[in-house]
Amino acid sequence: MTRIGLMHSLIRPEEKLLIREFQTREGVELKLIDDRKLSYNLGKDKFDLDLVLERCINHSRALHALRLFESAGLKCINSSKVATICGDKILTSIHLQEHNIPQPEVRIAFTEESTLQAIEEMGYPVVLKPAVGSWGRLLSKVNDRDAAESILEHKATLGTYHHSIFYIQKYIEKNGRDIRSFVIGDRCIAAIYRSSDHWITNTARGGIAQNCPLTDELKTLSVKAAKAVGGGIVAVDLFETKNGLLVNEVNYTMEFRNSITTTGVNIPELIVDYVLQVAQSGT
Repeated sequence: MTRIGLMHSLIRPEEKLLIREFQTREGVELKLIDDRKLSYNLGKDKFDLDLVLERCINHSRALHALRLFESAGLKCINSSKVATICGDKILTSIHLQEHNIPQPEVRIAFTEESTLQAIEEMGYPVVLKPAVGSWGRLLSKVNDRDAAESILEHKATLGTYHHSIFYIQKYIEKNGRDIRSFVIGDRCIAAIYRSSDHWITNTARGGIAQNCPLTDELKTLSVKAAKAVGGGIVAVDLFETKNGLLVNEVNYTMEFRNSITTTGVNIPELIVDYVLQVAQSGT
């Protein structure tokens, strides 16, 4: 019997699809783990599981829960290392750079003054992003100095610790769309275009999903980007440019409900296949 723990917050459509898929498999016992009800007795808890699949909404909760499970000897997908890197845009950019993955120009600064100088050196427009965040929230496209000064003042005055570290990315003109690819293990299994009249194309912000053909360039770069952050089950966001693809971000708890019918790929089936393969591998 293979025992899988599915760690979740709310049960979203993705989790429902995964639960149904696990229930079709013989010799598999699925345990639902609600992260809102978890407590750990550090060093003493024992878990009768072969692997934990993380599907949480809250990044901090997911990160620490994964590390605690790993400290008890459990395999996790994704690992706490992958969660740490992908959950922080600065760390993601560092790992992409260290693995020679093409990405937009990025600068990091720590004060309003140094950030404004970096923006002016890069040239407008730029995008200011919180280092930790998702779903396209709290992004700012900065078109000129007046906007930069205003946004930086607001961030410095009203923001939390995370907003006092400034992640600056060169704005890429993407002609109304970007690409999200899905990587499981060593395979890029599918990709979608995310299209919008707004410069933010996340489907969580109203972007429309359409099937994106898997070219050799897209598959190769997606898998390389996934490996750069530690591998597992991830979604890679990319920009199309005249000089080729650029990796924007890598997401470690990917949403996929809008991409199954769009791509014709049974994503939950492939996720469960991979989870069981890792769980049963003994490594």
